[in-house]
Amino acid sequence: MIFLPINIPSGNSFVFCIPCKKEVIIFGYEKYRLMQIGNVTVEKGVLLAPMEDVSDLPFRVMCRRLGADIVYTEFISSEGLIRDAKRSLQKLQLADEEHPVAIQIFGGDTPTMVEAAKIAEQSEPDFIDINFGCWVKNVVARNAGAALLKDPPLMASMTRALVDAVKLPVTVKTRLGWDSNSIVILDVAKMLEDAGAAALTVHCRTRDMGHNGSADWSWIPKIKQVVNIPVILNGDVTSALDVGRAFAETGADAVMIGRAAIANPFIFRQAQTYLRTGVEEEPPTVEERIDLCLTQLKMNIAYSGNEKRTCTEFRKFYAGYLKGLYMASSVRRDLVQTSSYAEVETRLWQYAEDLKSGRLHPADNYDTHNAEPEQVAIV
Repeated sequence: MIFLPINIPSGNSFVFCIPCKKEVIIFGYEKYRLMQIGNVTVEKGVLLAPMEDVSDLPFRVMCRRLGADIVYTEFISSEGLIRDAKRSLQKLQLADEEHPVAIQIFGGDTPTMVEAAKIAEQSEPDFIDINFGCWVKNVVARNAGAALLKDPPLMASMTRALVDAVKLPVTVKTRLGWDSNSIVILDVAKMLEDAGAAALTVHCRTRDMGHNGSADWSWIPKIKQVVNIPVILNGDVTSALDVGRAFAETGADAVMIGRAAIANPFIFRQAQTYLRTGVEEEPPTVEERIDLCLTQLKMNIAYSGNEKRTCTEFRKFYAGYLKGLYMASSVRRDLVQTSSYAEVETRLWQYAEDLKSGRLHPADNYDTHNAEPEQVAIV
């Protein structure tokens, strides 16, 4: 089990004063709690969200290295686990370096979820997370994910069953409600706390919104008024400034980052710097971007054992790493044709050299056609 160090900035405006019952008072800040889930304790935690086809083991390790306080696996089908499905079992693989880490599972049948939780526990995560928030149709159609928001008593009974079945803490991730006419999060939060949930993550949208519209952070302080367990904010956290604003405006116990981490894995380092110093980091250099991109690709190849397939699957990350750089769209077009690490490495470092030497415009010229990262399911 890993306990993350608590770094309190010192100086005229940021002086540690009084620790009391997992609360800290810092001059210049409001009082806030340290978040504890089982044996994991973090202060103003910045967490990596579970993302299908994104938050695999290499990506989690990389985000931990960059400053993510807790990382979550891709969500795993409970049916897949009890049937020994190869892909589901592979998602259970954890590395020592990535702790604290949570395994997230989903499903609509309580006995199946209980058995899946017991299987997941054998991988020794720090806690198990239940997905009650995935909005995509093929999950909801199986009465799983956000579909359970239409049946809060089932959410509570399923949570209680898992809490009783495993020794690890059990947490929940969900949404505000099924739609704007059925926002049930306050009642759900109380029911889940009573059922034994150790923490609650709320994506501040309803199921029918998907990723559209704006996340409504105003619900977080309302939720915190009715429960005592940690409440984690998720939705529309896209920069270090957003992280700071989320803590300041909502009193959230932690902030979870999803899609923004695909476009900018450096966001965890940037957020930690901003929370520690109040100063924004300079953007990463072209060389830093390329070096991290290649490190991630190399880790993914080692993890999958299939270089060609990994190079194809990795395409979703190029837009984020190259975003804002001149002629990035043409570089991406070249990269999607590659099938080996050597080809990607050669093309990226050649691009960096072209920018540096002036053969292309300076790196602070922007490519107005640079696309956003591919859409992924944030669960």
